[in-house]
Amino acid sequence: MEQDSAQSAQSAMASSSSAAAEIPSVSPLTHLDASGQAQMVDVSPKQATVRHAIAAGQVKMLSQTFAAIQVGNTPKGDVLGTARLAGIMAAKQTAQLIPLCHPLPIQKVEVTIAPNIQLPGYDIRAEVRTKAETGVEMEALTAVAIAALTLYDMAKALEKSIQIENIRLISKTGGKSGDYGVGG
Repeated sequence: MEQDSAQSAQSAMASSSSAAAEIPSVSPLTHLDASGQAQMVDVSPKQATVRHAIAAGQVKMLSQTFAAIQVGNTPKGDVLGTARLAGIMAAKQTAQLIPLCHPLPIQKVEVTIAPNIQLPGYDIRAEVRTKAETGVEMEALTAVAIAALTLYDMAKALEKSIQIENIRLISKTGGKSGDYGVGG
């Protein structure tokens, strides 16, 4: 019995090490210098190209809270409009919030907040576009996060248990690393 367990453990270790061997190598982290200290990447040698990113997230709440927001019956006023504007403003301030992000000339920020009765709550989506030397993934993610946080702030008088979930990058185009996209 012990021999069977030992063989099973060896077999599991062999399969996990072969799986690890299949993992592609990861590029070195560009935000660390030779001594491991954080640094801002020098993007000056890069060509400015069109960069585009889409991020998404969800805000889940009780059905009564959702219904109150939908009909505009909230103590702080226009929950969705305020959250949408906060997301747009946040995308433009990403470099002020995240230490190693480059300040970028943002050409487009669009934030949409759509009702999702199945949650119940809201699906938030942000699209950001620029022509620059680096991408706008962080700007899109920041727009979604701040729109969600603002929605929470505007509705917390109705419910404290609102949940912000599933903030993620949906797609990005442009740049040396190529395009990326998932369903979303």
